[in-house]
Amino acid sequence: MSVTFRRSGAAAIVEMDNPPVNAIGLAMRQGLQAVLDRLPGETGVQRVILTGAGRAFAAGGDAREFDGPAVAPHLNDIVNQIEACDIPWIAAINGVALGGGCELALACRYRIARPGVQIGLPEVGLGVVPGSGGTQRLPRLIGMAAALEMIPTGKPVSAERAEQLGLIDGIADDPVEVALHLDEGSLELAVPVRDLPRPEHRPDQLAQARALAASKMAQQIAPQRAIDLIEGTATRPMVEGLAEERDTFLTLRKGDQARALRHIFFAERAAKAPDWIKADPQPFDHIAVVGGGTMGAGIAYALLNAGLRVTLLEMDAGGVQRARDNVEKIIGQSLKRGLIDQSGAEDRRANFASSADYADAASCGLAIEAAFESIEVKREVFAKLEAALAPEAVLATNTSYLDLDEIARSVAEPSRVLGLHFFAPAHIMKLLEIVKGAQSSERALATGFALGKRLRKIPVLAGVCDGFIGNRILARYREAADTVFMDASTPWDIDEAMVNFGYAMGPYEAQDLSGLDIAHANRRRQDATRDPARRYIPIADRMVELGKLGRKTGAGWYRYPGGNGKVEDPIVADLALEEAHFAKITRTEYSEAEIRDRLLLAMINEAADILHEGIAASARDIDLVTVFGYGFPRWRGGLMHFADTWGVPEILARLRKLEQEDPVVWKPSPLLIDCAEKGRTLAQV
Repeated sequence: MSVTFRRSGAAAIVEMDNPPVNAIGLAMRQGLQAVLDRLPGETGVQRVILTGAGRAFAAGGDAREFDGPAVAPHLNDIVNQIEACDIPWIAAINGVALGGGCELALACRYRIARPGVQIGLPEVGLGVVPGSGGTQRLPRLIGMAAALEMIPTGKPVSAERAEQLGLIDGIADDPVEVALHLDEGSLELAVPVRDLPRPEHRPDQLAQARALAASKMAQQIAPQRAIDLIEGTATRPMVEGLAEERDTFLTLRKGDQARALRHIFFAERAAKAPDWIKADPQPFDHIAVVGGGTMGAGIAYALLNAGLRVTLLEMDAGGVQRARDNVEKIIGQSLKRGLIDQSGAEDRRANFASSADYADAASCGLAIEAAFESIEVKREVFAKLEAALAPEAVLATNTSYLDLDEIARSVAEPSRVLGLHFFAPAHIMKLLEIVKGAQSSERALATGFALGKRLRKIPVLAGVCDGFIGNRILARYREAADTVFMDASTPWDIDEAMVNFGYAMGPYEAQDLSGLDIAHANRRRQDATRDPARRYIPIADRMVELGKLGRKTGAGWYRYPGGNGKVEDPIVADLALEEAHFAKITRTEYSEAEIRDRLLLAMINEAADILHEGIAASARDIDLVTVFGYGFPRWRGGLMHFADTWGVPEILARLRKLEQEDPVVWKPSPLLIDCAEKGRTLAQV
């Protein structure tokens, strides 16, 4: 049963029960409708208490139903019936109340929540607006300003904040018990939200909300439509607003953005250890991190945030002090931003130690190496870890490009070695590539996935190759951008094309942020193995020779005068002209669409090769990597989901055309050819 009904004297207790989060699917809607149909025949019922089983009140509609037609009974009709019911309903919010769960609560006459529970309307995150009255009732209940803070951003509020806003009427450890004994006077005074006055029309607040949505959720339709609906509550009868809201919801949920966002939503929740990993993870309450630079300190802080004990290892006393300072800097930043309080800061400091003596990490069940990207350095580190830690301890490297199998050969038992590729800043970025070496054991991999879960990161299994999944696609993206730059364009035109596509920043501004010297060092590592038939663009090398390393030097692909915003640099544009002249290339001009398509086709083709080679297990995993690690617009569903919207035959035709100008770089992936011949999508691989 998705909904249970029981009597407690003059009260009827209705419990929603659809584990784990009481998603409001068809069966639950049918159950709620059955309760509404039953109530007129129930003698002596003076109040109905609506609550949830387990840890949730109700966490919204079942998004799995969104791809099909809307099936009656509809939640908006149920919500309207609850609000219009002669018998007052009380929401006993025992756990999270999101989306439709929040809308059910808004329909009740009175709302009581357990301390700390989250209440909100996050539908814009799935590319839709609330569809059961949320945009119409919330502004009437808490005012337009507060509703604009919640609905277009999708951010929930705690019970404590909800009480301050007037969203709930009280907080109690046992909301059902309080609802059972709530005095009749309080219920009689409670006014249905539909009868509350319209909120004041505030053009200034609306303009601010639109600007924020345009900045934080650029090109997404749902946030702006939600603002339209909220604005309408100030001037329209509620019945008209409810009708428009429902129509908007049904229209948006059929759109490309909603489908893409649902794809990523389900992909994120499905990210876990593959079924073939049967081993138990190695316990890791105490973890060693080797290297206290920016990455190592970020990893250490991510571990501290998860309540783990961390020993950060460095080479000498100077390195130890720098490591401490780097971790303390992150603690200070978190305090300043209100992410932790003073007590939380002290807890993290108490769990942290730094040392130059590997023996201090002897009790660690897991070590994560984040030292300098040199195979010699990493071999030395792994030899020290092997000598200091127990034989069952798992040893991981955070290398971005180096050969994991070569690193694993540094120890007597390579099966204990795996890759844990964090993304900077490691305490913020959600993606974690878990790299399986040729001999990585199931226990080592299980440990990596268990750590990802503990850190609340999105784990993706990757095989061994240069750059794994994400950096390999990134390298091809940058190569394609450099070719377009040299042959036809400028960094700022290329960046603009990709920002207009949906990236937060283009490839050149992103390089300025990370530093051009990092990519330069990687190119030098690849010099000996680079395919001589593959075209090489030397402009970035010229930039490093000129000392233009990015923001940290005040100039890279852009100039940053006074540390302020970026400005175009004509010297950079001239470098392309010079190199094209040296290479005897006649420059042309690409439109924004041509720039965008070349870069996207390059990434898609590379990703198809990655899938073909088994480096990635599925197209879905590549989508997770590109969205959560590399800024691919979430509302496009990830690189491979987007590719399927183009269609494999169209992609292959475009690659065949580009192959005529460069048969090495644009050679179509065998996977794309196979999919085209068999009529398969990339998602079906």
